[in-house]
Amino acid sequence: MTDTPQILLQHHLKKLRLPTFQSEYGKLAQQCAAENKDHVIYLLRLCELELIERERRMIERASRRQSSRPRKASTALTSRSSHP
Repeated sequence: MTDTPQILLQHHLKKLRLPTFQSEYGKLAQQCAAENKDHVIYLLRLCELELIERERRMIERASRRQSSRPRKASTALTSRSSHP
């Protein structure tokens, strides 16, 4: 059997920026097949995983941005106290 469909799928998922789809579709397909779940449930679970991962990364980025910003309140207090 040729690997062309898997190669194309990997390429398309990368272009569409769906990293969780890309990493989880095979494992989830096997799980859904074992549970006799249809394609709609498979896609729903895959979308849910993608959304959860995106939200996790968004929170992580916001947290990093917040921790790298200087505190404005402390800067304002310092500048007020140094100017009588």
